[in-house]
Amino acid sequence: VMVWLRRCTHYLFIVVVAVNSTLLTINAGDYIFYTDWAWTSSTVFSISQTLMLAVGATYYLTFTGVPGTATYYGLIMTVYTWVAKGAWFALGYPYDFIVTPIWLPSAMLLDLAYWATKRNKHSLILFGGVLVGMSLPLFNMVNLITVADPLETAFKYPRPTLPPYMTPIEPQVGKFYNSPVALGAGAGAVLSVTFTALGCKLNTCTYRWMAA
Repeated sequence: VMVWLRRCTHYLFIVVVAVNSTLLTINAGDYIFYTDWAWTSSTVFSISQTLMLAVGATYYLTFTGVPGTATYYGLIMTVYTWVAKGAWFALGYPYDFIVTPIWLPSAMLLDLAYWATKRNKHSLILFGGVLVGMSLPLFNMVNLITVADPLETAFKYPRPTLPPYMTPIEPQVGKFYNSPVALGAGAGAVLSVTFTALGCKLNTCTYRWMAA
C-alpha cells in the first residue's frame, strides 16, 4: 500500500509542478500590455518561462526516463494557458491580441537532447539546457511579431487589473529595446543549464523518498 501511495504521490507532484509552472508564467504573454517597455518585459519574461519549462520538463523527463515526456509536459502547460487566456477573450479582447507563450518547440529540443545522448543526464543538463534557453526567446518573438496593433489595442482595451499608473502610454525606447531575443537567449543559454540541473536534482530527491 505504501509503495502504491508514494507512487501516486509522485504523479501528483508532476501535476502540481505542471499546474504551478503554468500559473507562474500565465501572464508572461502580457508584455504586450506594457507597450512602453514591451521589449524589456519580453526579455525578463523569457527567463521566467525558461525556468518553469526547464525545471518541470526535466523533472518529468528524468522521472520517466522516456524521451517525449518533456514535450508532453510542454503540452500540458500550453493547454492550461490556453484555458486561462480564454478569460481575456471572454473580457472582449480580440483573439489576435491574446498571447500564449510558445513552449512546445523548446520542450521538443529537450527531448531530442535526451534521446540523442542515449539518456545521459549530464548531456541533458548541458545540451538540453542551452537549447531550451536559446530557443525559447526566439520562438516567443513570434508573439510580438504577429500581434495586431499592440499600442492601439492596449488603449482600446485597458487591462482591468492594471493600476492607473501602469496603463500603457506612448511607447518609449527601452533599455533592452534593440535586441530582446539576443538578451533573452544569451541569459537563457547560461541560466537554463542551472534550471535543468535543478529539475534533475528535484527528481533525485523525490524519487529516493518514493522508492524508500
